[in-house]
Amino acid sequence: MKDDPKAAASRLSESMKQDFAREVAKYPPDQRQSAVMACLAIVQKEFGYVSQESEIAVADYLGMPPIAVHEVTTFYNMYNQQPVGKFKLNVCTNLPCQLRDGERALDHLCKRLHVEEGGTTADGLFTVQKSECLGACADAPVMLVNDRQMVSFMSNDRVDALIDTLATAAQPTK
Repeated sequence: MKDDPKAAASRLSESMKQDFAREVAKYPPDQRQSAVMACLAIVQKEFGYVSQESEIAVADYLGMPPIAVHEVTTFYNMYNQQPVGKFKLNVCTNLPCQLRDGERALDHLCKRLHVEEGGTTADGLFTVQKSECLGACADAPVMLVNDRQMVSFMSNDRVDALIDTLATAAQPTK
């Protein structure tokens, strides 16, 4: 991990620092590190992912060891540690989804997009990842789009329709 907090801090825009300050203000002064998840989300919104340099900047801002920030980044799959496509598709493959064709949905998605699990399409539009439990076992198989939108009962037809809808939404308007 790069250990130059000054260089890392230079990546933070004034707007990001203001957003960090708003999050930190929600906690007692001696517990500012409680804002780490919110600060990482701000970084990801700005850059699309959380780099090691950004982790160091967050650590420096919050007054905590960089390894502690890295542990948060790597524990939660909502933080991208490398650039991802415009649409990140997380497919649940835990046991309940597995029993209801979660792996089949993942395989179909990868074949349809011509990528391996964890990969991004050549046009940068889609990234496909396995996911831990998304908490919607009764709706299996389920997927999460961009860490925000849950889609359920993902048969091959529904996967195809989702891809078509997202690809159309990504087209520039004329």
